[in-house]
Amino acid sequence: MENAEIDALIAYIHQYIDEPLPLSRLASYVAYSPYHFTRLFKERMGLPPLYYVSSLRLQKAKDLLIHTNMSVRDIGLEIGQQSLGTFSSRFTEKVGVSPTEFRNSVKGTHSDLHALRTHGEWQMNQQVTPGRARVVGTVHSDYPFEGVILIGLFAKPIPEGIPLYGTVLSSLGHFCFTGVKPGTYYVLATSVHWEMQAAEILLPHTTLRTRSKEPVVVASGAIVPHRDVWLYPPAPNDPPILISLPLLMNHFLARSFQNDLG
Repeated sequence: MENAEIDALIAYIHQYIDEPLPLSRLASYVAYSPYHFTRLFKERMGLPPLYYVSSLRLQKAKDLLIHTNMSVRDIGLEIGQQSLGTFSSRFTEKVGVSPTEFRNSVKGTHSDLHALRTHGEWQMNQQVTPGRARVVGTVHSDYPFEGVILIGLFAKPIPEGIPLYGTVLSSLGHFCFTGVKPGTYYVLATSVHWEMQAAEILLPHTTLRTRSKEPVVVASGAIVPHRDVWLYPPAPNDPPILISLPLLMNHFLARSFQNDLG
């Protein structure tokens, strides 16, 4: 599938996100069989097509929670979830907090960002764990900004759920994850500018970000090659950042506090 076809399909998905989008409809739009369409889409995007559609619908739910007074049940129905319980559990799994907690987190987001800005010590204790690996690299950007970088190792090439290993960086430059279990991971990162409003942080549509389509493979006893990570403005075909950024900032601050006590 050519890049132009992918771009046209992504635009089509965004245009008709409120309608049923079964695999057959998406495949017919680009004139492929469902089987070949699924394989080619996943090769290009790193995600199955219906998984991508589902992520966009959860992103819409996040928007509705922040910008409307619709009930959680009605928002679930709006994105095609007939069961309130199913919607709430899926949202919590992908975003890291429940729909109600996400809506209410607007109030605490500024305080978390302020705490990070006044945070004195950024170097977390790097403990060496026998049988575990270190994943190190450097974050670069051609787009300078003043703020923090949230970076993590995720199980899938989409920033959803709590990263398996994650941290916050005070600037571009070096990052290091220690004690990484053998497995396959994806390096995903985004930035938060000091002057961003709470809604912009909760709904990071415009933040610089990166997503590695090539996984980081950690094998027992093997040295993991250094990773160069580049932050760039969002592309139209990037999957949404579903994980709650204030939640990640809060987790980092809590770990820092525990290190200070230790």
